[in-house]
Amino acid sequence: MIVRFYFVFFLGVVLFLSSCSTKKKVLIANSHPAKGGVLTDASSARGRSFSGSRLDSYADLLNVSAQKLNPNLYFFIDDWMGIPHRMGGQNKSGVDCSGFVNLLYMEVYKGNLPRTSRDMEGVVKRKKVDKLQEGDLVFFSFGRNGIDHVGVYLHNNKFVHVSTRKGVIISDLSDSWYAKTFVDAGSPNI
Repeated sequence: MIVRFYFVFFLGVVLFLSSCSTKKKVLIANSHPAKGGVLTDASSARGRSFSGSRLDSYADLLNVSAQKLNPNLYFFIDDWMGIPHRMGGQNKSGVDCSGFVNLLYMEVYKGNLPRTSRDMEGVVKRKKVDKLQEGDLVFFSFGRNGIDHVGVYLHNNKFVHVSTRKGVIISDLSDSWYAKTFVDAGSPNI
């Protein structure tokens, strides 16, 4: 019984330390994301509304033509947009950052990644931010424990991730909170 207690306790600590955490308040360009709506806290999107087809809305936010977007990626993102954060979660009742990235990679890129953001960082070919491409991973550290958050790069410094306050959302690497907590990026070796 004591061994079981310590195992459960240890597992809980591991999940806590490897999960996504953020203390940032977010602003919403569209606070009621529906199909075709985009949930974002990117400063460049403040006060903007997005309309048109789903792909056109993402293209507008990312400032690229819709032809440059991988439709499977954005349909996946759209399907998960606004799903709440839940530590250790990996379904639509709640998902954490690494769970979301895992599901995205399995569905969109047919690849498997390690479960935690720290372990994911260990399987990427490092890149500078100006060399990132759609689908690359971006990593953050919100404390003293090293990598504790991961997202998927989109275009023009935007990335999708799971915020503890707003769930699945698109943010901007250039915004001050993310710029100061960003630590690494790269393409997964899958």
